[in-house]
Amino acid sequence: MKGKFGRSIALVAAGSLLAVATAGIASASPDGGKGSSSTQALAAQVLQMRDDLTKVAYAGNVGATRSDLGQMSPVLSDIAAGKRYTIQTDTQQLAGLAKGRADESARLLTDPTAKARQLPPLPLPIPSLPDLPGPLKIVSDLVKALLGAVTGILGGLLGGLPVPPLPVPPLPVPAG
Repeated sequence: MKGKFGRSIALVAAGSLLAVATAGIASASPDGGKGSSSTQALAAQVLQMRDDLTKVAYAGNVGATRSDLGQMSPVLSDIAAGKRYTIQTDTQQLAGLAKGRADESARLLTDPTAKARQLPPLPLPIPSLPDLPGPLKIVSDLVKALLGAVTGILGGLLGGLPVPPLPVPPLPVPAG
C-alpha cells in the first residue's frame, strides 16, 4: 500500500516538474495540428541558422554569408507574420526588424557599391561583438544587429529558457 502511494506521489511530482519545465516554451498555433514541439523545432532551426551565420560571417566567407542570410530571411518572415506560430507580439515585431537587417545585408553583399538604407532601430541593444573581417566589414553593424535580434527572438521562442551564446571566434591579440 505504501509503495503504491509513494509511486503515485512520484508520478504526480514528475508530471508537475515536466509541466513547469515546458510552461515557458511558446506554444504554436493549434491550427493544422501544430503544438509546442513545432515551436521547439523552430527554435532549434533558428539557433542553428544563427550559429551558422555567425561562423561563416566571422570566417569572412561572403558567399556563404549571403546564402545563410537568404535562408534566414523567409524563416524570419514566417515568425514576423505570426501565421504558423503563436508567439509574443514583441517577438514577431523583432523578427520583422531582423528580416529587414538580413535582407539589407544580403543586398549590400550582392552590390557592395549600393548605399545602405536607414532601418528602424531595434528595441534591444546591439551586442558588443567584434567587427566582421575583410569584405564583410560593409555589413558588420547590420549583421551584429541581426545576430542580436535573432538571439532576442530565440529568447521569445524558448520562453525564458537560457539561449546559448553566439559562437564568435576569439578576438585576435594585437601585435605589440
